[in-house]
Amino acid sequence: MDQTDIQQVSQQDTAQPDVIEALAQVFGPAGILTSPEDCARYASDQSGLHGTPPLAVIRPASVHDVSEAMAICSRYRIGVVPQVGRTGLSGGACSPQGTVVLSTERMTGIIELDRDAMTLTAWAGTPLETVQEAAREAGLDYPVDIGARGSATIGGTIATNAGGIRVLQHGMTRANVLGLEAVLADGAVVSRLSKTVKDNSGFDLKHMFIGSEGTLGIVTRAVLQLRRHVPQSALALFALPDHAAALKCLTAARQRFGSRITAFEGMWPDYWDFVCHKTSLATSRLDGRYGFYLLIEVEAEGPESEAELEAFFADLFEADLAQDGVLAKSISEMRALWQVREAVGEVDDDFGHHINFDIGVSPSALGGFCDAADILLADMPEALGVIKVGHVGDGNVHLLVAHDGSHAAEESIEAAIYGLLRDWDGAVTAEHGIGRIKARWMDHSRSPQELALMRGLKAQMDPQGILNPGALFDQI
Repeated sequence: MDQTDIQQVSQQDTAQPDVIEALAQVFGPAGILTSPEDCARYASDQSGLHGTPPLAVIRPASVHDVSEAMAICSRYRIGVVPQVGRTGLSGGACSPQGTVVLSTERMTGIIELDRDAMTLTAWAGTPLETVQEAAREAGLDYPVDIGARGSATIGGTIATNAGGIRVLQHGMTRANVLGLEAVLADGAVVSRLSKTVKDNSGFDLKHMFIGSEGTLGIVTRAVLQLRRHVPQSALALFALPDHAAALKCLTAARQRFGSRITAFEGMWPDYWDFVCHKTSLATSRLDGRYGFYLLIEVEAEGPESEAELEAFFADLFEADLAQDGVLAKSISEMRALWQVREAVGEVDDDFGHHINFDIGVSPSALGGFCDAADILLADMPEALGVIKVGHVGDGNVHLLVAHDGSHAAEESIEAAIYGLLRDWDGAVTAEHGIGRIKARWMDHSRSPQELALMRGLKAQMDPQGILNPGALFDQI
């Protein structure tokens, strides 16, 4: 630490009581939490990374409140960690020492639903599930869907550009946001809550904030693009010889169903055996063991959709692509099939210490990458087990690697997997974000020129580095 760094730390330490007093005067008891017990609850997210209890938790109730909070923190050079649902898996919502948390949990609710424009405007703190339900009550749908839909919020999904199981049909969050409002590091408000679909009047600034994980601004409101709601779907589970067969099934499914494919999920045999046979997390609906398991869901235009899937299975069987399969005949059977896939969110206790890699590669390279990872990990005594499950259609695999819990094991396994990923021209995170956990691995996915451009944008928009310090960038 050089003399300038020492002076900055000293200034921040001196400023801490002053900033808390200034915030308390503006927000009052309902808008700020300062007790150690309250602050401790906001220190960490679900990533497993342990943050430090913040100096205070600011709970604004309006855009003006967020602006005031940022202006005060900018004046005192105090770091601000944007938060609300704390469901992130990359440590993006964990608070470093000497920072305050700004939670948008009081900024919640649907502001407007425009059926004609097929848009919904919501506060950043609104749970994703609330938005989905409001859209469906209007006969529409907000297609972004993740397992943490009940606690994840619109602001959080925008900040991380959340993906989920319906990316194949509707794209990531970025593709479903029309307008945005955000508060900058100095408290300035950038607001374009537009419902306009075609707008080429200059830079589309909302894209700076989508996926920036709160490092460039704090999202406060958003206009979301809704889709037509198809209330019914048909779901089938296929047993295949290998991942290569899954890619052939994807091509065949696109030819038959087109844009009606809502989910195309893959489960490797190591994952299937773990959740269905080694634990009681899910129940297998298939006899025997197979090389790959595929879950496909399509929009049901009518009762003939189940027959379509049955005919599709017959074609796959005839082509020696599918070896077995089951078609869901009821809502309960659909839930049972989805439970196998969604059990990945419940494996932590049974799988023990592990690293959850959220990896993206070209869909055509996914099978080869996973085979290479298996070979690599088999030669590493630190790796005690691996399970793989993911989104076949978009090349995103969740690779979970068990280890003994030691820091040395984590370091060795991460270096090996991310090194392999760099060779395959992949992404170190596909949908969970970089946060603080993966910041040091960014150069395995991004070129020096790209990183320099990102850092330059960060320095321009947040020259003091107070917005979510430590997230995305290992060093600024």
